[in-house]
Amino acid sequence: MPILEVKDLRTWFPVHGGVFRRKTGDIRAVDGVSFSVEPGQTVGLVGESGSGKTTIGRTILKLQPATSGSVEFNGRDILPMSEREFRPMRREIQMIFQDPFGSLNPRFTIAEIVSEALEIHFPKLSRGDRRDRVAELLRMVGLNPEMMSRYPHEFSGGQRQRIGIARALAVEPRFIVCDEPVSALDVSVQAQIVNLLQDLQEQLGIAYLFIAHDLAVVEHISDHVLVMHRGKIVESAPAEAIYSDPQDDYTKSLLAAVPQLA
Repeated sequence: MPILEVKDLRTWFPVHGGVFRRKTGDIRAVDGVSFSVEPGQTVGLVGESGSGKTTIGRTILKLQPATSGSVEFNGRDILPMSEREFRPMRREIQMIFQDPFGSLNPRFTIAEIVSEALEIHFPKLSRGDRRDRVAELLRMVGLNPEMMSRYPHEFSGGQRQRIGIARALAVEPRFIVCDEPVSALDVSVQAQIVNLLQDLQEQLGIAYLFIAHDLAVVEHISDHVLVMHRGKIVESAPAEAIYSDPQDDYTKSLLAAVPQLA
């Protein structure tokens, strides 16, 4: 049974114009998308900017309301749920954001940032237990627990993204939406973060939806790849097949745009 199954998902944004700002049409950011993610699997979602990739991720996490369709997590459609009904499920579905600096509260220490979700979802934990859990999480992502009293501006971009990963892991999720988690990082740091995500997946059995525009990164981490163009999935295949024998012209154009070493 898939851990996540998206069926005919549509997320449209109304367009208003004229003196009275009447609705004149829709931007079809996500337009009839269907796919599934198996437990412990990484599904790569790739496409150019504006193709609707991030909107899919935000819709799955109910950060953006869907127009129609369904998103089933463990067999339950989460889209009709109220925030109160969905809140316990946020433990199992987390997100790693694209901007590792903008997604961290600059007024909070790292200990406060990582432990915030623990206070919400595990209210019975003592302050000492939360601190021990934060230290454990920082070690898991390759950071020194002694850093937990520092603030986000004291870290590099790669370190901040590791903090974001630790925060996502805090509540022991089974599924994580990775929204272009390495696109804002240097190439050498990108490889480190991708390898970290793979190690954590092997260790914890987490499933990923890995959103990116860089086909080289997606190839390295994904079991299955979805190619998105103008709100639709134009190709879906195992990662090896996408790269060795692409079928759609848009997929071929994306592959042709990947820089090659001379």
